[in-house]
Amino acid sequence: MADDLIYKGKVWKFGDRISTDLMMPGAQVLAGGGLGKPPHKWCFNANRPGWTDEVEEGDIIVAGVNFGCGSSRNGAQAIQRNGVGAIIAESTSRIFFRNAVNSALPTMWCKGVQELFDEGDVAEINMNTGEVKNLTKGTSLMGEAWAEDTPPMQILRAGGFYPYVRKMIQERGLPEPVS
Repeated sequence: MADDLIYKGKVWKFGDRISTDLMMPGAQVLAGGGLGKPPHKWCFNANRPGWTDEVEEGDIIVAGVNFGCGSSRNGAQAIQRNGVGAIIAESTSRIFFRNAVNSALPTMWCKGVQELFDEGDVAEINMNTGEVKNLTKGTSLMGEAWAEDTPPMQILRAGGFYPYVRKMIQERGLPEPVS
């Protein structure tokens, strides 16, 4: 649940170097082997079978270092379509972070976050201040907040890259692009 970029939800833990290949497996998503499942329902099937049936709207992923490494596949979008409200990781790959920003999936870096949570704990993440709380244990850490005047924060507040661009076009009185 988000209230002025404060997100609260049940924690799902993932380790280090979780690849976009695990988020969007090529055989099912890209090569047409989906077997009747929508592409986002294959998310994490190789390392967390059944996860997409268990995750709930607003849940939060806590991850280790280099979350989203690998290809440029938009794993953030697959995660978001499964209901995840935010991600807090030790670090992410640059392209995953960019895809998360463009998809309006709040993603924060926070050193020590892996030790702060156990799976199933309730997390609260404040994107404005960087505070990361474990509401189950009553502990907290400071992550890297997004500065208000930066493009990532402006894109997040707009609801993603395309809404952000539409807003900029409208504010500048420019003609709408032809699609």
